[in-house]
Amino acid sequence: MTILHADLDSFYASVEQRDDPRLRGRPVLVGGGVVLAASYEAKARGVRTPMSLAQARALCPDAIVVPPRMSAYSEASTRVFEIFRDTTPLVEGISIDEAFLDVSGLRRIRGTPAEIAATLRADVRERAGLPITVGVARTKFLAKVASGVGKPDGLLVVPVDGELDFLHPLPVERLWGVGPVTAAKLRDRQIHTVGHVARVGEAALVAMLGAGAGRHLHALAHNHDPRRVRAGVRRGSIGSQCALGRGPHTFAEVDAVLAALVDRVARRMRAASRPGRTVMLRLRFGDYTRATRSRSLLTATLSTRAILGTARVLLSAARPLITERGITLVGVAVGNLDGGGAVQPELPFDDPHDEGLDSALDAIRDRFGAGSVTRADRLGRDLHQAAPILPD
Repeated sequence: MTILHADLDSFYASVEQRDDPRLRGRPVLVGGGVVLAASYEAKARGVRTPMSLAQARALCPDAIVVPPRMSAYSEASTRVFEIFRDTTPLVEGISIDEAFLDVSGLRRIRGTPAEIAATLRADVRERAGLPITVGVARTKFLAKVASGVGKPDGLLVVPVDGELDFLHPLPVERLWGVGPVTAAKLRDRQIHTVGHVARVGEAALVAMLGAGAGRHLHALAHNHDPRRVRAGVRRGSIGSQCALGRGPHTFAEVDAVLAALVDRVARRMRAASRPGRTVMLRLRFGDYTRATRSRSLLTATLSTRAILGTARVLLSAARPLITERGITLVGVAVGNLDGGGAVQPELPFDDPHDEGLDSALDAIRDRFGAGSVTRADRLGRDLHQAAPILPD
């Protein structure tokens, strides 16, 4: 099996530089109060995401800040994924700007994996005008690691007989699932590289990190990853999120943003005929910590009111954290989606007009634009999306 991991470089910032020649070669930040994306010129000065705009400007005073244009990023993503599917029918998208491609068995018609990857990079540059990095390896995990090491705008092939030679010298943070907390635990025990993790042994890792994490990291440290590229997998959730900036926000303002996000999500669910049962609330606080809360309904629904009511219960429960830490991002998603579009009516039938109201609003927005009808508490305010919540 030969897998490519294709990852667009600084995607949002690259789209802005592509569309505005004045931005090329200059440090570019995409976002409002929080940096959603930074060009490599800005990253070279220490800018990272998510970072407050004030911090980013302190590191890079000459940075050019542009607001996010989600429609442009979505259009660019669609174009790039068409190129992916022209390369191989086995494409598994994992976000708006990256995908796995299985190119096994294409040698006779397209050349070696390295040649296929080089052609893919050239096609993306020519047809979409964007830089992309491609990692090539035998497993999904190693292909993704290779693309990370190969950035920016690079191509890195890991030969089968050199997998562990490539993997083991890398820092532990290269392992999926190793964030700052897990990395600190490992480094406290003088475990600094993937090779160190491999030599520790599964039992010791389980004792140190727990059964799930210990077994997971032990397998990855030996490049054991049997997952195949899954083409045509339907998304497991539909969601949207919004960066709020680092200024103070009243709870009423946050609630208004949540309501607008639910409007957007529910409309997309109805367009796809995919009712859902689990409502998820995602929050990012002023200290960069995050929280996720979820609640499942008794039956799947397409109703804006039902989803919003559940989301508001979750938001109210998180109110003490919001008050204490401040908030910079709100997101809502609905999971456990049903593919058939069937919705069981809920009892009691307390508002028979919900479905008709949702349908009427959808029709108006489809004909006259998403902003033609909005909630009163959103008048005069733009809802700037952060990175969209994508397929699971």
